[in-house]
Amino acid sequence: MSIPTLTLCRTCRATDPTLSDQLREAVTGAGLTAKLQQVDCMSGCKRPQTLAVRQPGKTAYLFGEVSTADIPDILTFLRLFNGSSDGNLADARPLGGLRFKALARIPADIG
Repeated sequence: MSIPTLTLCRTCRATDPTLSDQLREAVTGAGLTAKLQQVDCMSGCKRPQTLAVRQPGKTAYLFGEVSTADIPDILTFLRLFNGSSDGNLADARPLGGLRFKALARIPADIG
């Protein structure tokens, strides 16, 4: 069974070097399972720091201007994402401010 991958940009000038560790701790502490990785530039430079959430067979998401203040909303997103068979969310309101930080929703490869 696959798990979500959270990919966090680490090269933006406004990058918070603690975000990755804090997010990892929060995900683990919440009893959620996800792989967390950091990469150089995700081309979200106008809205740093960017976070992508992907899982095979599910819609992928890209969020911008993510900070440690968004961690509770990211955990809510992960719970809803994990509970969705295709990654689509029926209602984004439970995501709080994170819903306004969505840059893209990329449909799953149905190939």
